[in-house]
Amino acid sequence: MGYPEQYLQFIEKFNDGEYYECHDLLEDIWMEDKSDKFLQGLLQLSVGLYHQEYGNIKGARWMLGNARKYLTRYQAVHWGLDVTRVLRYIDECEKMLPEKDVISYTEAKAMTFPSLRLYVDTSC
Repeated sequence: MGYPEQYLQFIEKFNDGEYYECHDLLEDIWMEDKSDKFLQGLLQLSVGLYHQEYGNIKGARWMLGNARKYLTRYQAVHWGLDVTRVLRYIDECEKMLPEKDVISYTEAKAMTFPSLRLYVDTSC
């Protein structure tokens, strides 16, 4: 299957930890079909990670929860992406979030947060 170029660029940016750019890449193609909950889930995931990076823990918790809700229906694999693995990652991230709504930027940067490298199986 030929995937949209923005989707493939999203995967690269995600793996580079450029979560703000991830959102920008997928938003354009999601805006064409807002019923696509897979893309919306990936958008929410990247926004949640972006919030965590800057200490907005409440925003991170909200976005990660939404990402899980949207992506769950696409298990196990969708668009060549191991969605089940992504969902496990979201669970790990949520467990690492402190019980506060906000932490300082310095605290956020000092957090040991799980990492995930995304791979797209282009044969799907």
